[in-house]
Amino acid sequence: MSPVDEIEKLRETIRHHEYLYYGLDAPDISDAEFDRLMRKLQTLEAKHPELITSDSPTQRVSGKAAEGFTKVAHSRPMLSLSNVVSEEELRDWDRRAHELAGENANISYVCEYKLDGLSMALHYREAADGSSHLARGVTRGDGTIGEDVTGNVRTIRSVPLSIARSRLAKAKLPPTFEVRGEVVMPLAAFLKMNAEREAAGLATAANPRNFAAGTIRTLEPNIVAQRRLDFYAYFALTETGDNLFEEQSDALEALAAAGFRVNPHREAIKSFDKLMDFINRAEQKRADLGYEIDGVVIKIDSAAVQRRLGYTGRAPRWAVAYKFTARAGITQVEDIHVQVGRTGKLTPVAILTPVAIGGTTVSRATLHNADEIERLGLLIGDWVKVERGGDVIPKVVEVVEDQDHPRGEKKFNFPELCPVCGSEIARTEGEADYRCVNVDCPARLRESLLHFSARNVMNIEGLGEAVVTQLLERQLVKSIADLYSLTEERLLSLERIGKKTAGTLLAEIAKSKSAPLNRVLFGLGISMVGERTAQLLAEEFGSIDALMAASVEELERVNEVGPRVSQAIREFFDEAQNRELIENLRAAGLTFTAEKRKKSSQLEGMTFVLTGSLPNLTREDAKARIETAGGRVSGSVSKKTHYVVAGEDAGSKLDKAKELGVKVMDEAGLLELLG
Repeated sequence: MSPVDEIEKLRETIRHHEYLYYGLDAPDISDAEFDRLMRKLQTLEAKHPELITSDSPTQRVSGKAAEGFTKVAHSRPMLSLSNVVSEEELRDWDRRAHELAGENANISYVCEYKLDGLSMALHYREAADGSSHLARGVTRGDGTIGEDVTGNVRTIRSVPLSIARSRLAKAKLPPTFEVRGEVVMPLAAFLKMNAEREAAGLATAANPRNFAAGTIRTLEPNIVAQRRLDFYAYFALTETGDNLFEEQSDALEALAAAGFRVNPHREAIKSFDKLMDFINRAEQKRADLGYEIDGVVIKIDSAAVQRRLGYTGRAPRWAVAYKFTARAGITQVEDIHVQVGRTGKLTPVAILTPVAIGGTTVSRATLHNADEIERLGLLIGDWVKVERGGDVIPKVVEVVEDQDHPRGEKKFNFPELCPVCGSEIARTEGEADYRCVNVDCPARLRESLLHFSARNVMNIEGLGEAVVTQLLERQLVKSIADLYSLTEERLLSLERIGKKTAGTLLAEIAKSKSAPLNRVLFGLGISMVGERTAQLLAEEFGSIDALMAASVEELERVNEVGPRVSQAIREFFDEAQNRELIENLRAAGLTFTAEKRKKSSQLEGMTFVLTGSLPNLTREDAKARIETAGGRVSGSVSKKTHYVVAGEDAGSKLDKAKELGVKVMDEAGLLELLG
């Protein structure tokens, strides 16, 4: 046998055993035998270096440290999922899905365990021999743009470096495609790594997800390889981001056939009762899986129905995450501290005797506000029940009092002045929160800077807590706008900042000037203005000047902006110091204009109801066109409805329209009305 044939045969054998071990958890040879095969391949490749290929099992670790991560735009956004936490909320979601899909739509679901890891997109490209090779691995990032971490992804054994043409044919996959999935750290690997770090005197990680997230962004692939991450695939897409299969269940089967690890705990389900049965079984099994899950993901199986339902601003309507009941523990309150946030809000935080809850060590928990402390009747020294809300944010839910848990004795007095700057605090009538009135409060500025630089805001990588703390301590930054006046000389005066790091941070700050207006608005930290509201404001007004000049009444006319939000916006822009900040940001060159959402008044005052499947327009398209023309789309038919737009499989809404004498039109009629 020639060296070429021997090497290729050995590679195929190793790939087969990698798939059995890492893809199916069903090895049929011992670890020692697998290592022997790998050593044999390494020896042959050493003798014939000209035959080494990038997809060889020996080439998972490059050995060369990366110098940084390149930003990459996703083929389609990697959105979050909406959460539900009860059967009632899931029923509401199920009802809305059926209403949007149409009365006669045949909806079935695919349920999968919700892995507690980090999302990843893998891109495969066709090779000369018709096989498929891993070309790129990209993190979720902000959902629109991620980071190229291909070198690190290659070290994950459950990620195929190449897929043979025969396996692609069996899976009915094209040689060029995209896979999305979750990177997780198995509990055994997590416990082993934490034990090793503790023995070496290093800080341990709080939970497997944090360790996995930190690992995948490590610049040394050798380190990533040692931490034994796993990848579970759950989506198959075309190169341009479209679904490869018309059924999600078929996509999962194809990915498994292609050699990807797909969670075996998945099920196609048609009835709501069986949905709840799957969820209940999953919650009972979660402690015995060997990896962390925090719920169940439920997706509509049909890609056609998925397209019909579309998306909200942040999540698909055709999928939802059922989050498990929060995990809880009992511990003692050692003290209560008060934190000051970026809007000046004072939040009391319980300092706890560390307690393990669901794989995480909890030593702090939110108490929300002064009223919550009073409601709990909480004293310093009390024993309390702590939950990880949504398995993420720890919170105190009740005081525990029994023979083994005696009450504390020290009463906590909420401060009368800001604990950071000593300024007055105030509470607006009808609100539960106290706020520091000093807009120059250092604590407010610190949180504002961290918010401003966050990935989903201005995305200034490298401006983390350590750097922000030093900038404030040395008074190099006294407002957000001062970030754009930083120089290399000033940054080099900070600890652990070298010339290269300073240059990278300055480049990130400069790049943020091109962030769109909606992100700038979100970054300003206007009370009650989140990511979605900032987007709507940018589309409505088109410039920050128009927004600043808008009255409360004009603001309230914006979709989803109510009286309290509009008042908060108006109060923010009426503050002289905030106007000064905006002018300084304008001088720095930030983006203060956006393309306005085009609207007309031709359908103003008219209410429409959509039902059934339209031949060309999705519901989102139809709704957007109606709203752009000034009309309103409602979910139910009444005497006030002007038109019902009916498509194929229109159900009870069409019957209701006929009963009430409401005008009914098809898609062609709607397009004619829109002109």
